[in-house]
Amino acid sequence: MTGQLSFPRQHARTQRFTLGAPRAFSVSPDGARVAFLRSRHGTDLSHLLWVLDVAEGREYPAADPAVLLGGASEELSAEERARRERSREGAAGVVGYATDGVVELAAFALSGRLFVAELRAGTTRELALTGEPGPVIDPRPSPDGRYVAYAAGGALRVIGSTGDGDRALAEPDGPGVSYGLAEFIAAEEMDRSRGFWWSPASDALLVARVDDSPVQRWWIADPANPDREPEQVAYPAAGTPNAEVTLVHLTLDGTRTEVVWDRERFPYLARVHWSADGPPLLLVQSRDQRTQRYLTVDPATGETRTVHVDEDDENGAWLELFPGVPAWTPDGQLVRIADEAGARVLIVGDQRLTSDTLQVRAVLSVGERDVLFSAAAGAGAELPAVPGEIGVYRAWFRPAQGAPAGAAPLPRVPAGHEPLAVVEGPAVTSAARGGDVLVLPSLTLAEPGVRVRVVRVDEERAPADWERLAEIANHAERPVLTAAPHLVYSGERNIPCAVLLPTGYTAADGPLPVLLDPYGGPHGQRVLAAHNAYLTSQWFADQGFAVIVADGRGSPGRSPGWEKAVLHEFASVTLQDQVDALHGLADRFPLDLGKVAIRGWSFGGFLAGVAALRRPDVFHAAVVGAPVTDQRLYNTHYSERYLGLPDEQPDVYARNSLITDDGLSGAVEPARPMMIIHGLADDNVVVAHALRLSSALLAAGRPHEVLPLSGVTHMTPQEQVAENLLLLQVDFLRRSLGLPNPGPASAGGAEG
Repeated sequence: MTGQLSFPRQHARTQRFTLGAPRAFSVSPDGARVAFLRSRHGTDLSHLLWVLDVAEGREYPAADPAVLLGGASEELSAEERARRERSREGAAGVVGYATDGVVELAAFALSGRLFVAELRAGTTRELALTGEPGPVIDPRPSPDGRYVAYAAGGALRVIGSTGDGDRALAEPDGPGVSYGLAEFIAAEEMDRSRGFWWSPASDALLVARVDDSPVQRWWIADPANPDREPEQVAYPAAGTPNAEVTLVHLTLDGTRTEVVWDRERFPYLARVHWSADGPPLLLVQSRDQRTQRYLTVDPATGETRTVHVDEDDENGAWLELFPGVPAWTPDGQLVRIADEAGARVLIVGDQRLTSDTLQVRAVLSVGERDVLFSAAAGAGAELPAVPGEIGVYRAWFRPAQGAPAGAAPLPRVPAGHEPLAVVEGPAVTSAARGGDVLVLPSLTLAEPGVRVRVVRVDEERAPADWERLAEIANHAERPVLTAAPHLVYSGERNIPCAVLLPTGYTAADGPLPVLLDPYGGPHGQRVLAAHNAYLTSQWFADQGFAVIVADGRGSPGRSPGWEKAVLHEFASVTLQDQVDALHGLADRFPLDLGKVAIRGWSFGGFLAGVAALRRPDVFHAAVVGAPVTDQRLYNTHYSERYLGLPDEQPDVYARNSLITDDGLSGAVEPARPMMIIHGLADDNVVVAHALRLSSALLAAGRPHEVLPLSGVTHMTPQEQVAENLLLLQVDFLRRSLGLPNPGPASAGGAEG
């Protein structure tokens, strides 16, 4: 007889309960259609492209991979595997798509083949390519829907959307050269996954040319299969050369124009925006990321003109990159997000649209007179009652000087900005817009999973009273356990924390051993007003721990100063905040401070290692997952942003690493046990980080265990691996803290 799945198996099988959940929404400009991705059920890896007919409230599939591939398994090229690894995409089927300007035609790749879907009709066809150009990567229709551009075999190619005229617009002109693809650090660190952009007139493209021949080569071996050759990767480690990235303007009739800017001073092409509202717009950064320029491009000559410059703050910290900006308003004003006077604000032209009480995170949509954006409420000194909320807001801007009078009626303009609240209580919400139709996905503490509402904007009513047009179905599985986080602030700095106790815990049960479960670093907010964010932490709590998730300085969502406090001080600042969060909670929760462990992955793994080595007076065991043990082995755009160049600041790198050339960095006695976990196929944080840490620990006579994961990358999507990782960590923590072993760890039932 088969019983209910255990939580670890369910968590792994559902890819953290993301399968079956709708995502990647595109709304047609007339608000008639919403395209999105979703698999059929909560354990189905293969995503379909769906369409919601808003008027009828009807969902129908526009592209089904099982039908299109005739039941065959999907085949991924090395380039597509790399793209999915950069985006942390573990699903299958249609995992990405792009549409024309009216959201009637969508293009996507399956098994390296090119498909287009007619979204109104719900039909899909394959486009036959000329010759064998190579596996198709990132196909994108032109705004008018007449063409599809795509990358293949290092070339940027274009084909008619009816299947005619397939040809190359730009082909590799040297070893290591490709057109139309994002380089490693753009995809991994800049949140730029694209390498080409259509003109609004559909007659030309801006195309990135990437030459990675200057980048040093590393080798990723598979020791479990010694008959296989190691894979060569171009990895730009801190202080070493980057790929050379240029931009060309290509017309469909074959005219090529080089785009010119000061690439020596500004080598990073961070953003490209091209819309009908203004000339092509670039955001380029200096290598130290302390200066960036907004440039317009003259497509006829390739010349650029500076329209705005951002400089670092008085502390010499870096400049952040944000989703959705830069952009133009319909009347040609520059939309950007900037740090001003301690706040992260939204700016249109010369108008600051948001107050110090919001921490702006991304621009979601630019309308005729308004901007939709996501933000954390109560940023800075005015903290919200419950940490972890992210809302959707709307702000209005004045027309540009010289704009035609009466070109568009101004909506009512409330003071400042307003939240588009569609749920009650704390939540994490986003938005997509087309015309007067909004798609609003939301996560709450009260319910697991995402709920997606489709509403119509009504300027005469408050957002809470807007008409509900539809709700997009969520087929994700319901977790077998329920997370019950206590969201609080801790310590003098009011560190956002979530505390989870075992299900059914009572005061009579006495103090609990403690497990800190942080990410704790840049771009990794863990304390969120969302139920599913705490499922794994709750499972660990149900094994008999008080689990603490703390977002100390360096974590996003609080203020620019909060994030930038880690400049040159990764290790000391983030570690101190974990200690302060722990001690600040000790008088409110049943914590046994004599039995404290910490676990983490990636930056969280680094933080766990620092905790065990440098504060053994506080931490008694650590699970160190995929850690960056030596920042000299990590990539340029990340490590140099926070620590500078290693040749110029070797002491900074030494004190922010777990190891140096001479051994362990900053380690004190007594030695605490560590479990080091690392995927051997990881091309982001290579396994050398873990192996060098193990060697240094061995040389110092310190107890540790190493768990190598054969064939595993920086993600752990394999079901059995992901499940057993949780079980093995609990066993290690119990042994290391001297806790009795009650038998196999379980929660929410066991698989029969």
